[in-house]
Amino acid sequence: MKRALIIDDEPLARMVVMEYLLEFKDQIELIQECGDGFEGLKAIQQHKPDLIFLDVQMPKITGFEMLELVDQPPSVIFTTAFDEYAIKAFEAHAIDYLLKPFSKERFSKAIEKYLALSAADAKPAAKTEKLLEDVAQGHAQHERIVVKTGTKVKIIPVRDILYLQADDDYVSIITAEGAYLKNKTMSFFEQTLDGSQFVRVHRSYILSVAEITRIDPYEKDSHLAILKSGAKIPVSKTGYAKLKQVLGI
Repeated sequence: MKRALIIDDEPLARMVVMEYLLEFKDQIELIQECGDGFEGLKAIQQHKPDLIFLDVQMPKITGFEMLELVDQPPSVIFTTAFDEYAIKAFEAHAIDYLLKPFSKERFSKAIEKYLALSAADAKPAAKTEKLLEDVAQGHAQHERIVVKTGTKVKIIPVRDILYLQADDDYVSIITAEGAYLKNKTMSFFEQTLDGSQFVRVHRSYILSVAEITRIDPYEKDSHLAILKSGAKIPVSKTGYAKLKQVLGI
């Protein structure tokens, strides 16, 4: 018996999925329905479901942002009115996606596909992580980053970021309020943040161009970027070339 969650801010949409799931009650147990991403994140951590039915466009945090906060994402069938930038990523990596409004027949096909993958031990949940990478990299104009701080969720507007620093398997996001860890790579942020606003100046640092007050020579071919906060960020030879290009100097 597979265990499932519904995460959708529309009550009618949740009711439709619940009704359609009755056909599969001997194979899938619905353990909870959630009205937003925060509630969904808590339910995933508590119940560790095999499958979730997830809307993408929700208030507070989106379906994608919620999944980024899950250490081991379950299998996902998206139920959405649709983020256009995600179409190719959905087609390549999602277990399935249901465009609202969807029929009972279309829903059944999605369930049958999921059950077939599970029976074949195809590790359908592994597709979710690749999906998140592709969606994020295809949507370069990030406006915010969502992180977990203990049991709470913090939404960081990109404009508030001073710089990012590599921190073992994480990236530390530095703001005026403090530092927050995100389980991503420096390469991920280099590819997804706006290259005219953020520059990777060193293998361990990406900084906000708007925060630079001056650039001082340092050892050999390296430099130091002095930020408004007083932070001194090392700038490699390659990083300096990138900075000059962005700054037009």
